[in-house]
Amino acid sequence: MEIKKVMVIGAGQMGGGIAQVCAQAGFEVLLNDMNVEALDKGLKRIEKLLARAVEKERISESDKADTLGRLVASSELKDAQNCDLVIEAVVENMAVKEKVFGELDTIVPKHAILASNTSSLPITEIAATTKRPDQVIGMHFMNPVPVMKLVEIIRGLQTSDETYKAIEDMTKKLSKVPVEVEDFPGFVANRILMPMINEAIYTVYEGVSSVEDVDTVMKLGMNHPMGPLTLADFIGLDTCLSIMEVLYEGFGDSKYRPCPLLRKYVKAGWLGKKSGRGFYQY
Repeated sequence: MEIKKVMVIGAGQMGGGIAQVCAQAGFEVLLNDMNVEALDKGLKRIEKLLARAVEKERISESDKADTLGRLVASSELKDAQNCDLVIEAVVENMAVKEKVFGELDTIVPKHAILASNTSSLPITEIAATTKRPDQVIGMHFMNPVPVMKLVEIIRGLQTSDETYKAIEDMTKKLSKVPVEVEDFPGFVANRILMPMINEAIYTVYEGVSSVEDVDTVMKLGMNHPMGPLTLADFIGLDTCLSIMEVLYEGFGDSKYRPCPLLRKYVKAGWLGKKSGRGFYQY
């Protein structure tokens, strides 16, 4: 199956990034968000990123114009009726995702593939809300999408080989590196990353070291580009907590128990960079 027209649902940082790389790769893209203000903000962010790429001579002015010409704003799901692929990038909440996929299943053409950018939720469960579970798959992009090369492609229990191949081929057209992953809690990236972040939070919670020093140890001792607590702030502490809860519930193992300090910060509204305060102030 050839994918030509794509809808990306959710105009936030992840959805906007996915829409941008799809448009840059030559796909016709609908960027969808029910919140018109968020949609406008998402499109302006894409334009700003492309302008910066022109300044740094990574792309030409005509490349920028062509990319923006392939991007169309959408505020209604029914606009997906002619799409070959829909990539959902809404909030990391199973009930919300199930509602979106249930609606999309009645709108998109029979051949269309439905993909989720979920970072931890089970694709099999999401697929079960549709009548096409063989055409449902996970496409977990890394943040920031225009920069990071990896895409975890997650097979649900019923995902067909044909669906997988179509998404693998498309991922390569986006100049990304696809990695095949089975449908387990947290997949690969977050099953490894989040317990590390959680353990870093425990070292602060237990008074072992300060926030700054924990990050310094991991940067200078382990050659990480940024410390785990800085990274947690960039990801969003609410997102980190959500993923840890998926891991804890999915495996039932105490090693995945979210740190009480993480819960406390989220309850306080200290969500990281997006709220102005997390482990650091912004």
